[in-house]
Amino acid sequence: MTNQKRYIELQFPLVFDAGEIVGFIDVPGFVGAWNDNGQTKLYWDATKWSDNVIEHIQYALRHIGVDDASTKMLVREVPDKDWNEIWNASVVPIWIGHRIVIRPSWHPVTMPQKGIELILDPKQAFGTGHHATTQLLVEWLDELIKGGEEILDIGTGSGILAMVALRCGAHSALGIDPDQTALECATGYAKENGFSTELVLKRSSLAELCTTRVFDVILANLDKDTILSSYRAFTKFMIPSRSVLLLSGILSADRLEIQSALVAEGWSPTTEREKDGWIAMAFSS
Repeated sequence: MTNQKRYIELQFPLVFDAGEIVGFIDVPGFVGAWNDNGQTKLYWDATKWSDNVIEHIQYALRHIGVDDASTKMLVREVPDKDWNEIWNASVVPIWIGHRIVIRPSWHPVTMPQKGIELILDPKQAFGTGHHATTQLLVEWLDELIKGGEEILDIGTGSGILAMVALRCGAHSALGIDPDQTALECATGYAKENGFSTELVLKRSSLAELCTTRVFDVILANLDKDTILSSYRAFTKFMIPSRSVLLLSGILSADRLEIQSALVAEGWSPTTEREKDGWIAMAFSS
């Protein structure tokens, strides 16, 4: 008789983007991550589990701005499950605003008139629209884009923001990210959703970006440290008196420091939005 395979379940009493955290976990034995009834759950092959995994999880949580979740984490051993069935059931369409939906391919929805649909089957990469920082900018883009804009998406991850901007009517989008896994994921999503030369995805940090282009809208869904280490470069790609800069991934305790840094570089704060404790900020050039 064969012994049933066992797994380690890490259970958190809060919801964060399970897909986003996966990209920061680089230890063997990882099985999957998903959200379930107000909780986030991560799973490991029990034979490859070690206490070192906890350190990786804590690092990943800090990187996405979830600082105290590991102190409330429940770790337990569970038997084998039908992982595909659980995964498929847990990934549902996300409606953002009144007309934008991000959904897995196996979950069709009825679209409203002039609705915008992106099909994203979660992979080992970065966010699929669940996180509030992404949703804030998606909602803003739906209102901001009038048609014909040139978009720069810094830290594009899975490419959601660039693709939404194009679906809303932008002329072209350049998405950059220094992480190769994220770029491969974004490239796959772009192909699956029918994008072509209007969307360019490049492996690059903002400091390394070599282009003479300027942009009508600059998007940066980043953490505080990344914003403060690269904000001076935003100005290089702006159009005076025309460009809009949208920042997200900001905690309320950091907003004044970030605002002061951008004002010193010639940006003018215009408005802010908040969702689930996260802040998005808009600036004009």
